[in-house]
Amino acid sequence: MSRRKCRRSCGVGGQAVLEGVMMKNKERYAVAVRKADGEIVVDTEEFDGVMAGSPFKKIPFVRGVFNFVDSLILGMRTLTWSASFFEEEEPSGADSEKEKKPSLFEKIFGDKAENVAMGITMTISMILAIAIFMILPYFISSFFSVYVRNASLIAIIEGVIRILIFLGYVVAISAMKDIHRLYQYHGAEHKCINCIEKGRPLTVHNVMRSSRQHKRCGTSFLLFVMLVSIILFFFIRVENPVYRVGIRILLIPVIAGISYEIIRLAGNSNNIIVRILSAPGLWLQKLTTKEPDEAMCEVAIASVEAVFDWKAYLKETFGYEVDDSWLVDGPVEDDEV
Repeated sequence: MSRRKCRRSCGVGGQAVLEGVMMKNKERYAVAVRKADGEIVVDTEEFDGVMAGSPFKKIPFVRGVFNFVDSLILGMRTLTWSASFFEEEEPSGADSEKEKKPSLFEKIFGDKAENVAMGITMTISMILAIAIFMILPYFISSFFSVYVRNASLIAIIEGVIRILIFLGYVVAISAMKDIHRLYQYHGAEHKCINCIEKGRPLTVHNVMRSSRQHKRCGTSFLLFVMLVSIILFFFIRVENPVYRVGIRILLIPVIAGISYEIIRLAGNSNNIIVRILSAPGLWLQKLTTKEPDEAMCEVAIASVEAVFDWKAYLKETFGYEVDDSWLVDGPVEDDEV
């Protein structure tokens, strides 16, 4: 079996959902969920995202902003869909008729009620994220200005506080028992992509042996957002406190655009500089991913196969065709991704 000694991003990305995994390849995505009875349900759809077809979505440092927004929308949509399989059973009898009556919100917005609710949730989430991770560190660091007169040092203190708040948030979330299984599916998602990009046939055995850390993970992206913000806020300064808050908000799209390009580079390169830049994010993923079981990997594989021809990818990238006999217990390598 001849393989080219290279690693190229397969272009597939995804996220964990409730008892399942979403995988996206170009404009097509699939969500695979294991129901309570053990059945795996797969839903495949098209998602063009905001400003579909716009040339701006191809411009470096601009496309990252649109991709970030698209990931938020798609993430919320797929989480809502997966949650629908685990809603509590409705009561029967006369009481159930009362439960089925539309709420005032549904009466006002009709068929668009779900989309409106999703939009409101996303807006509130974004406002809270900006307030906690961008604005709060500035106000906390401003208390140190009484003791520290050096503006550069204050900027560094603000950046350290921002990272500490972010790390504290990640640690707190990771400690919650309710999302442990979600992080296991997150690990299954990474393992599937790593398995393919390493050149291994996509079997449960090979997926389980692959790494649960990946350079293109959203966790790494958010960490880069924190680090890039430190650099930008260090060099871009204004004296007026109101302008300082405003510029931190206005620079968020710039920060997202730069961070996206770094993640994109990391997914397509393995040189020493990229490995060094990726190391903190990979370390952080030890908290946001957990080791999945084989059943979870089966769900992740079902999601991948619904949107991606991994056999064709292996042939094009690694130069060999997959023999169907390998799919039972295919050849693997001893090293992890």
